Amino acid sequence: MDWLEKIDDWIRGATKISMLLLALGIVLQVLLGGMVPFIGNGIITNMMAMISSMGSEGLVGLLALGVVFWLFRHYKV
Repeated sequence: MDWLEKIDDWIRGATKISMLLLALGIVLQVLLGGMVPFIGNGIITNMMAMISSMGSEGLVGLLALGVVFWLFRHYKV
Protein backbone atom coordinates (compact mmCIF):
# COMPACT_ATOMS: atom_id res chain seq x y z
CA MET A 1 0.00 0.00 0.00
CA ASP A 2 3.04 2.27 0.10
CA TRP A 3 2.67 3.09 -3.59
CA LEU A 4 -0.93 4.23 -3.02
CA GLU A 5 0.25 6.66 -0.37
CA LYS A 6 2.93 7.98 -2.74
CA ILE A 7 0.35 8.51 -5.48
CA ASP A 8 -1.99 10.19 -2.98
CA ASP A 9 0.80 12.50 -1.82
CA TRP A 10 1.70 13.35 -5.41
CA ILE A 11 -1.91 14.17 -6.34
CA ARG A 12 -2.35 16.30 -3.20
CA GLY A 13 0.88 18.16 -3.98
CA ALA A 14 -0.10 18.78 -7.60
CA THR A 15 -3.54 20.01 -6.51
CA LYS A 16 -2.03 22.33 -3.91
CA ILE A 17 0.39 23.81 -6.45
CA SER A 18 -2.42 24.25 -8.99
CA MET A 19 -4.62 26.05 -6.48
CA LEU A 20 -1.75 28.32 -5.42
CA LEU A 21 -0.98 29.20 -9.04
CA LEU A 22 -4.65 29.90 -9.69
CA ALA A 23 -4.82 32.19 -6.66
CA LEU A 24 -1.62 33.94 -7.75
CA GLY A 25 -3.00 34.45 -11.25
CA ILE A 26 -6.23 35.96 -9.92
CA VAL A 27 -4.39 38.33 -7.59
CA LEU A 28 -2.01 39.41 -10.36
CA GLN A 29 -4.88 40.05 -12.75
CA VAL A 30 -6.73 42.12 -10.16
CA LEU A 31 -3.61 44.15 -9.31
CA LEU A 32 -2.15 44.52 -12.79
CA GLY A 33 -5.28 44.22 -14.91
CA GLY A 34 -5.45 42.82 -18.40
CA MET A 35 -2.65 40.62 -19.62
CA VAL A 36 -0.43 38.90 -17.07
CA PRO A 37 2.78 37.80 -18.85
CA PHE A 38 3.04 34.16 -17.82
CA ILE A 39 -0.67 33.49 -17.31
CA GLY A 40 -2.53 35.25 -20.09
CA ASN A 41 -5.68 37.28 -19.71
CA GLY A 42 -8.35 34.66 -19.24
CA ILE A 43 -8.39 33.45 -15.62
CA ILE A 44 -10.97 35.87 -14.25
CA THR A 45 -12.88 35.89 -17.53
CA ASN A 46 -13.02 32.10 -17.59
CA MET A 47 -14.08 31.90 -13.94
CA MET A 48 -16.84 34.45 -14.46
CA ALA A 49 -18.06 32.60 -17.55
CA MET A 50 -18.04 29.31 -15.64
CA ILE A 51 -19.99 30.78 -12.73
CA SER A 52 -22.53 32.50 -14.96
CA SER A 53 -23.01 29.39 -17.08
CA MET A 54 -23.99 27.40 -13.98
CA GLY A 55 -27.24 29.29 -13.89
CA SER A 56 -28.73 32.66 -14.44
CA GLU A 57 -30.16 32.71 -10.92
CA GLY A 58 -28.07 34.39 -8.26
CA LEU A 59 -28.19 31.48 -5.84
CA VAL A 60 -26.31 29.08 -8.12
CA GLY A 61 -23.60 31.64 -8.79
CA LEU A 62 -23.33 32.34 -5.08
CA LEU A 63 -22.94 28.63 -4.34
CA ALA A 64 -20.26 28.30 -7.02
CA LEU A 65 -18.42 31.28 -5.59
CA GLY A 66 -18.64 29.68 -2.15
CA VAL A 67 -17.04 26.51 -3.51
CA VAL A 68 -14.20 28.51 -5.05
CA PHE A 69 -13.57 30.33 -1.76
CA TRP A 70 -13.72 27.04 0.14
CA LEU A 71 -11.09 25.58 -2.17
CA PHE A 72 -8.82 28.58 -1.64
CA ARG A 73 -9.14 28.31 2.13
CA HIS A 74 -8.75 24.54 2.14
CA TYR A 75 -5.50 24.51 0.14
CA LYS A 76 -3.68 27.33 1.87
CA VAL A 77 -0.01 26.87 2.73
